[in-house]
Amino acid sequence: MAASDSKAGGAAPHGHLVLPAVRVREALAFAAGAVAAVLVLLFSSSALAPTPVPNIVSIPTTSSSHASAATPSSPSPSAAVGKGPRTFYDDPSLSYSVHDRVTGWDAKRAAWLRTRGLDPNSAAVTTRVVMVTGSQPEPCKGPGGDHALLRFLKNKLDYCRLHGVELLYNTAHLEPSMVAYWAKIPAVRAAMLAHPEAEWVWWVDADAVFTDMDFSLPLGLYASHDLVVYGWEGEVYEERSWVGLNAGVFLLRNCQWAMDLMDAWARMGPGWPEYKAWGKKMREELEGKPDEESDDQSALVYLLAKEPARWGNRTYLEREYYFQGYWAEIVGRLDGVAARYEAVERRGANRALRRRHAEREHLLYAAARDEAVKRGGVPGPAGGGQKGWRRPFVTHFTGCQPCGGAPDRKYTARRCAEGIRRALAFADDQVLRSYGFRHAAPLSDSVAPLPFDYPAAR
Repeated sequence: MAASDSKAGGAAPHGHLVLPAVRVREALAFAAGAVAAVLVLLFSSSALAPTPVPNIVSIPTTSSSHASAATPSSPSPSAAVGKGPRTFYDDPSLSYSVHDRVTGWDAKRAAWLRTRGLDPNSAAVTTRVVMVTGSQPEPCKGPGGDHALLRFLKNKLDYCRLHGVELLYNTAHLEPSMVAYWAKIPAVRAAMLAHPEAEWVWWVDADAVFTDMDFSLPLGLYASHDLVVYGWEGEVYEERSWVGLNAGVFLLRNCQWAMDLMDAWARMGPGWPEYKAWGKKMREELEGKPDEESDDQSALVYLLAKEPARWGNRTYLEREYYFQGYWAEIVGRLDGVAARYEAVERRGANRALRRRHAEREHLLYAAARDEAVKRGGVPGPAGGGQKGWRRPFVTHFTGCQPCGGAPDRKYTARRCAEGIRRALAFADDQVLRSYGFRHAAPLSDSVAPLPFDYPAAR
């Protein structure tokens, strides 16, 4: 269900248009893969029957989530179940379906939080993030596709463990009519209801790789916004380009505004009778759209451009770093990025960074490494970008279709496979370091032990 519905890559200064050559390349890259992307890493486009029980795996990130057996002196868990104050969950009209609206969500969520002893405005709530991703319920058609999905999942598990983010991995059709890239909307909406304790729900396509394990979401930057998505203000609001943003990765606040947005967005999808009419309207009104298909990304561009006061004012189009980055612009530079980070750590002034430490101290060392990299003259923003040599936060393999088996015509299967392996190994080295190992080479699956005082000692 997590698809490569990425249709915008590249980078440009926040709020400005990118260079024409870059945008043409990105538009061509997406146009070439738009049809194939429907089949990859998302729910199958066939209307399959929903599974009796949604196959959702929730990965807890704190030790407090581990259940312990009740002692003779402690009350039985069954004594507490169902005894608390009534909340929105007790309303029989509540529905998880995208076809039924949820109203009064801000008040309902705040009331639920208070019944659990949580202050809605506390940092414990406002910084809590749930990541949602997933894949189709059936096996991949392409050879090695399921293994690729496993490695993509492992990468997300690593990032979430290091940053205290909870991960929901979905492989069920929560709404069979919402096929292909539209499948994300029912999953995200259900996650909002299932996790009222989370301020943010973070959708990440299955084929997106976290290539900077140090970088944390700058949530404070988004305090006055409810949706964060990678895109260009000029292209969305002025040009109304169908590739003006990328809907493969987005951050959504758990609030009524977001519920309303999901309702409006979903109604443009295949689960509603207006689906074909929306496709024609998008073809007429969005710059460069080559077909009459109503896709999720074009639909979001349309909503923002047509109703900026309602939707655009609460949306942050992130361009300062690789909130999601186009893989073809990134993977060839990863070796150079790694070399510059190692050079910074080899300096005597940064010797403390080379000290071995427990994985639970990762964020402390990540912050210190960020300071050292800035002082060391490595150019570029934290989280990476087209310019500079900082680690890219997210590398998105749009068009490679590892689950479907055949990449877009623009790419060869070998180029995609090597790019994916290189990005995964680059990220994995950052994780393996806490365990005393790293990959033997950028394209090697074998690992080698790290010498003491690495990278000064090699």
